[in-house]
Amino acid sequence: MSSTGHSPILGSANLVWSDEGDCAATAAALASRPALRRAFVELHGTLGAGKTTFVRHLLHALGVPGRIKSPTYAVMEPYELPGLPAWHFDFYRFNDPQEWEDAGFRDVFAAEGLKLAEWPEKAHGLLPLPDLRVAIALGDNERRDVGMAALTPLGRELLP
Repeated sequence: MSSTGHSPILGSANLVWSDEGDCAATAAALASRPALRRAFVELHGTLGAGKTTFVRHLLHALGVPGRIKSPTYAVMEPYELPGLPAWHFDFYRFNDPQEWEDAGFRDVFAAEGLKLAEWPEKAHGLLPLPDLRVAIALGDNERRDVGMAALTPLGRELLP
């Protein structure tokens, strides 16, 4: 942590997605990076910004077949790929960060594999430091302004 109490950013990238095709292309590029298999990625953005859409494209690019459900109600959806366990979290409905602890997610985050978390601020103080923080902001029409920040050396390997 830096003297300001925030984790230092080791690298960053700013992207513009003009449509969902750009989102899918970014997801495919990220899926091709071997470091992703052991990363924790936080996704930030308002409702409807495209966090779940990005995760769906990413999981499809990693080989998850069929429909990918949003974990809004289940909170977590696990995926098993060859050599890659993955978990998609959505903490939107959490009212108390302690719910994260009570649900047993500490063990999941301690395990090897990819973790993708939407609404991580709802579990503030309990989640480990993310390798990559992705912030998606709504623009005009279908455009999304996307900021990626690497907070670990592994996260730096994930930047475009």
